[in-house]
Amino acid sequence: MKNAKISRRSFLLGLAACSAAGILTACKGDDTPASSASTSPEAPASSVSELEPIGLFTVEDFPKLDGSTACIPLMAQMMADTTGIDLEVAQSGISVSTTAYAWENFGLYPDEEYTARMLVVYEAPDYVKEELKEANAQLEQKPIGRDALVFIVNENNPVKSLTRQQLKDIYAGKITNWKEVGGEDLAIVPFQRGEDSGSQTLFRKLLIQGGELMTPPSELAPAAMGELVDSIADYNNSANAIGFSVYYYIDQMYSKPGLRLLAVDGVTPSNDTLADGSYPLCNDFYAVIHPDAAADSPERRLYDWLDTADGQDCIKKSGYVAVGPQTTVTIVD
Repeated sequence: MKNAKISRRSFLLGLAACSAAGILTACKGDDTPASSASTSPEAPASSVSELEPIGLFTVEDFPKLDGSTACIPLMAQMMADTTGIDLEVAQSGISVSTTAYAWENFGLYPDEEYTARMLVVYEAPDYVKEELKEANAQLEQKPIGRDALVFIVNENNPVKSLTRQQLKDIYAGKITNWKEVGGEDLAIVPFQRGEDSGSQTLFRKLLIQGGELMTPPSELAPAAMGELVDSIADYNNSANAIGFSVYYYIDQMYSKPGLRLLAVDGVTPSNDTLADGSYPLCNDFYAVIHPDAAADSPERRLYDWLDTADGQDCIKKSGYVAVGPQTTVTIVD
């Protein structure tokens, strides 16, 4: 017997129905007879598809998105703002295949099994860029927000700031003890991420820059970003671990007691230091579509909407740093 599958259309219609039902329940007066709606011949049942559109899209017309884990809250806010459904309902309708796989699937394998029409995503790893170039993949992108590579340590670690060179030397194995950078006499345990992760891509681009990098043992390279955060907080219950993440994830999505962000070159990461560029390890993230998307297609309309005042407000109220309306560029010719 085949497993039953629920289409995205049915799933989204169900989400909208739940949202609409919640709104109707909340608006119903206490003195309205419970049976009046079901007995009145003048109140026919209506399907979700018959509901008046509240925003730019109906729920079923909203383009399927994919991208980076740290961009999920923005995707949900985009869906809520442009369809009118509740944010919590929108959050349950967003799932991603993570940074590298999203770029590969979108650029190399667009078919009936992969139906995303737009990415909200961090920069692709170099090996994926090479794959896209070799395949002559045609993709269109623009920066829509700014995030940063941040370093996290146990809150009991007395070191408050490191320079970029000190961080490079730690991950090259040249600095191995915290006492060499003003800390306690403890061996440094540097965590990394997998090569297909967005944060590892930023780490290599913004800090390592082609320089020397230790290969971590598997237990020091967790697959999921949440696992890395947990590991740094819990590692031997001591203050000798260090790792990295993107700012938004650690600040908004997975804040965990027992951790502290390090200043880099004396600048602490914050929305303000990301916006003014004073924090030294910043990088943009992107909206990506296929360049042949029609002007009236849902993905093109959503892509353009991000440059409007409402689109910029959406990015900001999601907690991200918006970079302002941008000129579109083609990333692979």
